[in-house]
Amino acid sequence: MAKCIAIVEDDPDQRNNYVDAITKKGYDVVAYSNREEALTGFERELPDLAILDIILGDEVDAGFEICRDLLAKSPSLPVIFLTERITEIDKISGLRLGAWDYLPKPISLTYLAERISSLLRINTARVEASGGASTAKMVGDMSIDQEALLVSWKGQPINLSGTEFRMLAKLVRVPGHAVSYDTLMNATMQSLVTNNTINTHMRNIRKKFESIDPDFDCIKSEYGYGYRWSAKS
Repeated sequence: MAKCIAIVEDDPDQRNNYVDAITKKGYDVVAYSNREEALTGFERELPDLAILDIILGDEVDAGFEICRDLLAKSPSLPVIFLTERITEIDKISGLRLGAWDYLPKPISLTYLAERISSLLRINTARVEASGGASTAKMVGDMSIDQEALLVSWKGQPINLSGTEFRMLAKLVRVPGHAVSYDTLMNATMQSLVTNNTINTHMRNIRKKFESIDPDFDCIKSEYGYGYRWSAKS
């Protein structure tokens, strides 16, 4: 059965281009032009992946509101922001909400289709891993599954975004060794990333571990260089 992709975009030409390109890849596509339409549609049926513009008509943060609603209904649903709002604070806000990716307009339709395919594969791997087909490895008290993008700490799951997971995976590749800001920037697979962006992501990752273990202290800052994963908490 074909996966269902939802697109929320107020520009009719862009919306039609996305629908045509994604449909040609074999997906079922539903498209909405505003927040109200989208929320009504999602009450009827949730998609397998959602692509959201942020500014919809006169609502400058409509996409963020849709994302909150979607993830409240289905926390594991892959969400992509596709938008002209590409400031650092916007990107951080989107990823903090739980989006799996944050892509700038204009975008290659071929690249967009590949990102959709990649995220759906990851989500399928997550579902399979949750059913027992895990490929996780242990790093001290942490279990990390790089196929399913799943992390747990002392047996408790940690809900990381795709960007946070990629950064953590890079950090724990060689415990005890410092990883540079440049390497972590590359791991985000995002454009226009600064040291402050990395610092914000690292704070978020720490907070998620600390919510389970208040004594968590494995992520160490290397001033002016980057971060390292300490083998001992």
